[in-house]
Amino acid sequence: MNRIKEILEIQGRKQTWLAGKIGKSYVVVTNYCNNKAQPSVEVLRDIAEVLDVDIRELLVSTKIFSNRG
Repeated sequence: MNRIKEILEIQGRKQTWLAGKIGKSYVVVTNYCNNKAQPSVEVLRDIAEVLDVDIRELLVSTKIFSNRG
């Protein structure tokens, strides 16, 4: 799962804009944004660079941390 769509919305950017910046089709980026497909690590790194965010901000955490002693 990723947060690409959420980050785009926060930044006021469109999926078509991102598609052009990373050299992917609008359909591919839409699939990323709707979590129907996941970008490779290399593409995720490119997206993070274009959006000027840490790559970790694009990911949904799969681990819930607790304070167990």
